[in-house]
Amino acid sequence: MTRSLRILEAVAQQQPVTVGELAKHFGLPKSTVQRTLVTLHEAGWLRASRGDTTRWEIGARVLAVRPAALQGASLFAAAREPMERVRDEVNETVHLSVLDGLQGMVVVDRVDCDRAVRTFIEIGGTSPLHATAVGQAVLAHLRANDVNEVVARGLESYGEATVTDPDELRAKLAQVRSDGYAVNRNQYRADVCAIAAPILEADGTPLAAVAVSMPDSRFDEDRLPELGRLVAETAAEITARRLSR
Repeated sequence: MTRSLRILEAVAQQQPVTVGELAKHFGLPKSTVQRTLVTLHEAGWLRASRGDTTRWEIGARVLAVRPAALQGASLFAAAREPMERVRDEVNETVHLSVLDGLQGMVVVDRVDCDRAVRTFIEIGGTSPLHATAVGQAVLAHLRANDVNEVVARGLESYGEATVTDPDELRAKLAQVRSDGYAVNRNQYRADVCAIAAPILEADGTPLAAVAVSMPDSRFDEDRLPELGRLVAETAAEITARRLSR
């Protein structure tokens, strides 16, 4: 366990880093380091670098560890107050998810409503890009090559509502860009709906997404424009607050 933590820390400091570089740093056999990296990858803590798959880097799941301790970090500090404000206004669960390469989304913060029946999204939980509101909000602002890569991996079905046709997904992403928000109604989990909008870097690259989620029984199609606008404005506020820090 100690060795794994030391290797995880070394990757965080030196990323992207190769097995050979880590083996030399610790004076360990490459095979030993490789086994540790694979174990950490399977647990969601590490991922192969997209730029060079022989190198390793930290996965977004690391951000889900004790988010309260990270409140000084720009994303958490920028997002928490707007998230609480939206929760108070609509009395539904609000969550913040970050992009983990092109592997999916990772929930890193959440504010709960006080309803007896509400959605629950576990901190550190992962979800697919194509079948969730947070994922589609981010996908809509990624480069076409990135979207093509996600499509090429296959669009897994999680139920009748899941978008699995590449052309239908691309049309949906165009609608997300036009509306400013994404909508998931039972696409990933049955009876769970969400409305999400992206949090962007200064150059327009998507970093994360904020979402309001609710049971399907409380999803009101007539309120969608209002809720969509609220979520989009909240995401824009978080983006501006983070970039101004």
